[in-house]
Amino acid sequence: MSRKFRTANYEETLNQTIRLGDALPPDHLARFVVEIVAQLDLGRIYGKYAPVGGEAFAPEILLGLLFYGYATGVFSSRKIEKATYESIPFRFMAGGLHPDHDTIANFRKTFLAEIQELFVQILLVAQAAGVLKLGNLSLDGSKIHADASKSHAVSYGRLVELEVELKREVQELLSLGEQADQGEVALPEGLVLEDELNLRQERLVNLAQARKVLEERASERYAAEKAEYEAKLKERSKKARKRHHKPKGRPPQPPEPGPRDKDQYNFTDPDSRIMKNSTNDGFDQHYNVQVAADQESMLIVAHVISNHPNDKQEALPTLKAMPAEIGRPAAVAMDNGYFSEANIQDCEQLGVEPYIATGREPHHLDWHTFFQQEPEPPADEASPIVKMAYKLHTEIGKAIYRLRKCTVEPIIGIIKEILGFRQFSLRGLGAAAGEWCLVCLAFNLKRMHSLYLDQGLL
Repeated sequence: MSRKFRTANYEETLNQTIRLGDALPPDHLARFVVEIVAQLDLGRIYGKYAPVGGEAFAPEILLGLLFYGYATGVFSSRKIEKATYESIPFRFMAGGLHPDHDTIANFRKTFLAEIQELFVQILLVAQAAGVLKLGNLSLDGSKIHADASKSHAVSYGRLVELEVELKREVQELLSLGEQADQGEVALPEGLVLEDELNLRQERLVNLAQARKVLEERASERYAAEKAEYEAKLKERSKKARKRHHKPKGRPPQPPEPGPRDKDQYNFTDPDSRIMKNSTNDGFDQHYNVQVAADQESMLIVAHVISNHPNDKQEALPTLKAMPAEIGRPAAVAMDNGYFSEANIQDCEQLGVEPYIATGREPHHLDWHTFFQQEPEPPADEASPIVKMAYKLHTEIGKAIYRLRKCTVEPIIGIIKEILGFRQFSLRGLGAAAGEWCLVCLAFNLKRMHSLYLDQGLL
């Protein structure tokens, strides 16, 4: 065969000297992250370190590794440690050092509150650079899997049954012990009465805690459902007075207090809840995450997390989570899952004009929808849903709401599909909230990097 091929000498390749500066171009994301971290005030983080002790890794190094890791889809502390040996960008971020995974994991867990402050600082850096000019917002939410297995959960109905069974077994064991003490029976071989009693007592304590939590959740749910029920009655009564006849349809049913048999408690992460999966018809242990994004820059300016399956009560907490330092938006666009009279009033009280869908929007709209004439303004006494429907059909309403689908929805898609963040590493609502902040911060760094490149700032 006359054809020649280039071959590799792997022994020589292993002995090659690589200059990291040649492997990482000046506009590389890793260099950008290092530059941004250098601009942050880390005084509170440094203040938490003891004045004496062994030589610790500088917070800049560990923050850089976490920020770059989450921005590139590497969330595991073990994988980050491994990357400091095998990946050129991570090797650069670590400054040639190799923090072990315990150091990285402990740093992340210890400074979750400080990371929230850094989230605000980074937004201010973006504002100072001119890539963030706060205008209108888009708000949306999604479900993220908790670090908890559905198999380690118990329903309220099953919990009640287990308590009865365990109490019966405790009485049987106590009775067996008394009979054995009197010499009436012999204990089965291998049975340690004290161990068996302690095991069941411990399970009863855990079940009692689960019962208490489920009853508290039921009270919270009943209060929310009762408020919604009363609002529906009020709206129904208003329609009756306006039309001078009884409204059509069945009247709303009052909610029932107390836990339901299918209410779930998870022993691995008790704060997580059973929620419907966004990708299929199944249910699993999730947290409900929310983001508010600036429509022009597509930077996340507010984020919250809850264990409420419904989005309706998440609008106000998300808007309130916006840092006051970056200002207030003019308007916010939300889908119909957030529509309620209370949310409209809350937005207006915050000085933010709400544009909330009043129903599910069809996937395919004909040309009549886009070119229809603007409707007549509704009467002053019209219902909130009629007034909102009118706002959404005005030119400004259509312009603001139309951007929701191409701003906040792609952000959540990028976080889940491109970065691959689909499950929390930390357990508990507080810890998961801190990790969600880290995810949003990392997304903003990645987005800022693109904005800086587009505007020639790098």
